[in-house]
Amino acid sequence: MRRYTSTHWGLREIVEEAGGTVLRPVDEDPHPSAIGLDQLSPDLQSLRVRRPAVRESWLKGGPGAAGEQRGNEPFIEVEWDQALDLVAAELDRVRKTHGNGAIYGGSYGWASAGRFHHAQGQLHRFLNTIGGYVAHRNSYSLGAAHVILPHVVMRMGTLMEAHTDWQTLAEHCELFVTFGGVPEKNAQVSPGGVLRHHLPGALGRMRAAGVEFVNIGPVADNIAKVAQAEWIPARPNTDTAFMLALAHVLLEEDLHDRAFLASHCVGFDRFAAYLRGEADGQPKSPDWAARITGAPAQSIRGLARRMASRRTMVNMAWSLQRADHGEQPCWAVVALAAMLGQIGLPGGGFGVGYGAANVIGGRGRRLPAPTLPQGHNPVQDFIPVARIADMLLNPGARYPYDGETRTYPDIRLVYWAGGNPFHHHQDLNRLRHAWSKPDTIVVNEQYWTATARHADIVLPATLALEREDIGYAGLEGHLVWMSRAAPPLAEARDDFTIFAGLAGRLGVQQDFTEGRAADDWLRHLYDDSRQRMLGEGVALPDFDSFREAGLVKLPVDDPIVLLQDFRADPRAHPLDTPSGRIEISSERIAAMGLADCGPHPMWFPPREWLGAAAAETWPLHLLSDQPRGKLHSQLDAGAASRAERHDGHERLWISPADAAARGLARGDLVEIANSRGRSLARAWPDARIMAGTVRLATGAWFRPEGDRDLAGNPNVLTADRGTSGLAQGSAAQSCLVEVTRL
Repeated sequence: MRRYTSTHWGLREIVEEAGGTVLRPVDEDPHPSAIGLDQLSPDLQSLRVRRPAVRESWLKGGPGAAGEQRGNEPFIEVEWDQALDLVAAELDRVRKTHGNGAIYGGSYGWASAGRFHHAQGQLHRFLNTIGGYVAHRNSYSLGAAHVILPHVVMRMGTLMEAHTDWQTLAEHCELFVTFGGVPEKNAQVSPGGVLRHHLPGALGRMRAAGVEFVNIGPVADNIAKVAQAEWIPARPNTDTAFMLALAHVLLEEDLHDRAFLASHCVGFDRFAAYLRGEADGQPKSPDWAARITGAPAQSIRGLARRMASRRTMVNMAWSLQRADHGEQPCWAVVALAAMLGQIGLPGGGFGVGYGAANVIGGRGRRLPAPTLPQGHNPVQDFIPVARIADMLLNPGARYPYDGETRTYPDIRLVYWAGGNPFHHHQDLNRLRHAWSKPDTIVVNEQYWTATARHADIVLPATLALEREDIGYAGLEGHLVWMSRAAPPLAEARDDFTIFAGLAGRLGVQQDFTEGRAADDWLRHLYDDSRQRMLGEGVALPDFDSFREAGLVKLPVDDPIVLLQDFRADPRAHPLDTPSGRIEISSERIAAMGLADCGPHPMWFPPREWLGAAAAETWPLHLLSDQPRGKLHSQLDAGAASRAERHDGHERLWISPADAAARGLARGDLVEIANSRGRSLARAWPDARIMAGTVRLATGAWFRPEGDRDLAGNPNVLTADRGTSGLAQGSAAQSCLVEVTRL
């Protein structure tokens, strides 16, 4: 019998060898990722949290003791009973004294591909059983897109599943224009785990079929060589200006599809007036855009004509909307595709994130998944996920969000499980200060990450490899029994067991467990999903047979064409927008009266970009992209992650011209700095990054020494501000720095 486990970066077979248990990629994955094959190695195990631990001053002084010392103090290991007693008593104190609205249930992150032992689901279910908690909305990855796209065309979650599939693109697309590339390193992962990695083969098939690729942006290596893409360098954060100029050419040369705009869209006339400059006196022409983007006007004009003459797919990377006014490229890419009139046609239209995750462009089906019920959260307060430091620093402050004026709650207790805010968040020195404000921070954690080191109580959690679970990814086409590969390390417990222990101390154990042990829950969730899948025409084996087989293949869809039904009949298949059509201009957003998000796609200069006054002091634009050797910060100490470093440090990609101007050679130790902080890396000159731009991948485990991070984490440098008053998403990609040799 074969044994499997599921990870976000690929399914693994568990194999017993003479030297012990090893993980191998499954045979049918044509392009397996190397991430995580060494999860059971001594190097990684040495970094684990082994026993419950309490920060010294909190243990001696209680809640609120020396919060500014978080991250600088030693921990004292305690017995499990004492640790659970402390956490339960503190939860009870906060909810009785301040109410459940003073508890923030964090747990943002890709903790596990398992459906039951998923830290976020377990934490939120537990907190709901004790009266609720302040939650978050949206994600760091897609904060702006999650909010803007439902106003314009559809929800981002729906769009991710509905992208035109790769095979259809190979058969029908002629020109694939992408802003920000199609990064293969990002497509290593998928929320439910990956059975087959699609992207490398898909791009090769498209190129062999004659598809031409154009990659627009500050770097050239974010699309595989097999695509043989033409690169048009453009300054970071200027993609909207580039798109507006393309739209201007289509309008002025009468290359836009008037019929489609009239039948399937609303608000084009208002947008067209903006493109012509009727209100501000500035036509959004290629000459105008060339001054902003650095791309030649003739390149912009020629590309617009090519796009109008070919079956064209226009794609934007998720990174574009992680910037000041990140809502605008999302809106602009839809408006541009609408003007071309190819939305709903095979091979044409738009995409938001081809290459962002393996699932995008696949043909998997959304089927009823095994799902742990969360219960009801009676607390109505929430925050956009990237506003956690603002919330902790400014209780009671008011802020705009998606047409509302909201108020930050006064948080006294943070409970985090399965994530690492000291990776995801921006301006980590500011976060450290904000993190000192709550009375208590509790973390369930597997490793001694910066989040664990900045907590008050740390409870050791098991790895997915140390428990049994169900891995499900309908969009990837599989259901897998995740076998236990190793016993729990030291005193680690799974999150369900931890929360069951807390629930018992708070008198709600029956509500939380419903009288089921973990094994009972797995059977119950599977049987429930099996019955619901029958309604979708999918017959699964019984639970025992599934566990024995280990891996079940799920059916996939026929060819997928985004918005094909809407194109065929917009009345019979309206969109879930106010008009039921694509909103090139939005009356709803216009009514919000936001100074930083207008009624249609617009160019707003970012606060930090190469055209800003601040560039005189900080003349390089820092990009902080996803790492190649890990998922976010997971397994930063693993072999795949270490292989991406040079001499133990993260690599800072810099243009040869900028390196020469600073006297830098490949491998030199450098300090990257701005007014927010400093970080160390090794210089890595490369001609595939344009002058004025540097790049440092995210994910290094934060190791502060004063305001300097020794590990090479770019979020010491990135700004902690919202994209706009509409979405309040992460604006990490709007960041200016200087680089000096040490």
